[in-house]
Amino acid sequence: MTVDIDKTAGPADVPPAGPEAIRAIPVRHYGRWVSAVVAIALLVAIVYAFSQGKINWGAIPDYFFDDRVLQGVGKTLMLTVLSMLIGVVGGILLAVMRLSKNPVTSSIAWFYIWFFRGTPVLVQLVVWFNLGLVFTYIDLGPIYKDYWSSFMTPLLTALLGLGLNEAAYMAEICRAGLLSVDEGQTEAAHALGMSHGKTLRRIIIPQAMRVIVPPTGNEVINMLKTTSLVSVVQYSELFRVAQDIGQTSGAPAEMLFLAAAWYLLLTSVFSVGQFYLERYYARGSSRQLPPTPWQKVRANVLSLSGRKGVTA
Repeated sequence: MTVDIDKTAGPADVPPAGPEAIRAIPVRHYGRWVSAVVAIALLVAIVYAFSQGKINWGAIPDYFFDDRVLQGVGKTLMLTVLSMLIGVVGGILLAVMRLSKNPVTSSIAWFYIWFFRGTPVLVQLVVWFNLGLVFTYIDLGPIYKDYWSSFMTPLLTALLGLGLNEAAYMAEICRAGLLSVDEGQTEAAHALGMSHGKTLRRIIIPQAMRVIVPPTGNEVINMLKTTSLVSVVQYSELFRVAQDIGQTSGAPAEMLFLAAAWYLLLTSVFSVGQFYLERYYARGSSRQLPPTPWQKVRANVLSLSGRKGVTA
């Protein structure tokens, strides 16, 4: 008896076994918990130390919107804007001079940057304020003639000291931004018949702004805080006003805390403006703009609500 065996028949169809699920165990970062506990303990210790001090915390809200304080805040903002304006204009001019092929102009720009970046701004303010010891009169011919002490007011001293010093730093920022633009852009513009000045205004500077804006925003915030140094030249900005009120009210430490609170508030507002300005100039350079703080909050709220809906 013979049995026919079908050689084409295969084994019974068995469904292939799927890959086993991987059980991922997250790495435990004990160092993070330890550092968090240490940081919280230090914060509690600092708060406790200040709570035990003889500080009249009620004086801060009492004088926070005082007319003298608000005038000091206004003068601080005005000094910040005017000094940065001098610094930006002077920085652009110095950057162009530094990149010039003329050795005289490039050397002058280099010497200016070297001098003003190499000496402290406080020393420069005091020098400007005390130039009356060297020059008795300022004589500009038929245009202007007066005593140096009358000409060099505290406001002018502050503007010269802060603005000229800032121009040296802005020159390096602007120079870095101009050098970040590819040389092919300049060559293409010249091939189209554009002049050097027009190429700089229409092609180079708009592209360089992406590099210039972030450090410039930091310089604005730094300038806002640096204005406190002009109290040494008797200009009544926020810090000097806070000192004067502290001496007359008998709460010098509290008024210093008040000034610090105002500086924090102003720098926070400037930081928000810097974020949106950087976001504006980031258009075209990145595929997706960074989310705004409100968009981040909205996304987190939606994600939390989605998780609650899934768990329910």
